[in-house]
Amino acid sequence: MLRALAVDDERPSLEELLYLLNADPRIGSAAGAGDATEALRRINRALESGPDGPEAIDVVFLDINMPGLDGLDLARLLTGFAKPPLVVFVTAHEDFAVQAFDLKAVDYVLKPVRKERLAEAVRRAAELVRRPAEPDDQAPRIPVHEPDPDHIPVELGGVTRFVSVEDITHVEAQGDYARLHTTKGSHLVRIPLSTLEERWRSRGFVRIHRRHLVALHHIGELRLDAGTVSVLVGAEELQVSRRHARELRDLLMRRT
Repeated sequence: MLRALAVDDERPSLEELLYLLNADPRIGSAAGAGDATEALRRINRALESGPDGPEAIDVVFLDINMPGLDGLDLARLLTGFAKPPLVVFVTAHEDFAVQAFDLKAVDYVLKPVRKERLAEAVRRAAELVRRPAEPDDQAPRIPVHEPDPDHIPVELGGVTRFVSVEDITHVEAQGDYARLHTTKGSHLVRIPLSTLEERWRSRGFVRIHRRHLVALHHIGELRLDAGTVSVLVGAEELQVSRRHARELRDLLMRRT
């Protein structure tokens, strides 16, 4: 049974989140805090009381946009603790996902919060929480599945969907993450660009820049202008670095 702390400066949002958490059978207790400063005090007390203390906290469901100390600030502070609680961000802003996962967040849930989506976040947290007294042979075992070579899982509107690799026009590096671009939109995944480059090389993807991986069959034009090289992928023009220009030209000529 998880012991949770919900943090949100907007009272209606906090009450709704607490209602949904308390309705989940995996949540043993759920308390609320109206700002990050109050949450930090509660977490300090929880750590002082120990993992079996009355104020112990396993997971914090944390809003980002709050006055004063915001959710990202609090998460950064928690990384300095020896045994901090897990963090699940619950926010209306999708722009901070990369920063959130850099801070080792368990999940990133967008508002308005759906019961099914929050339940998935609780499931992920529950799988990571192990009581000190739990024997190793009773540890939860997570099944491992081989990746589907033709599709890649992405999260869209709180639902995991599978995007066909054939529909991906290019990939953009964003730190340890990658943004997949298709003709219908883009998706952020927690996979480094170098990993996708190796995985999809045989499927016609080629590195054209330290930040970009492109599907050869989606390149519409190769442009040369005053010594610079670029490619047109859909309506987007992407620069090709000098390091990769010769290889790209050779690959396109062979395909032709």
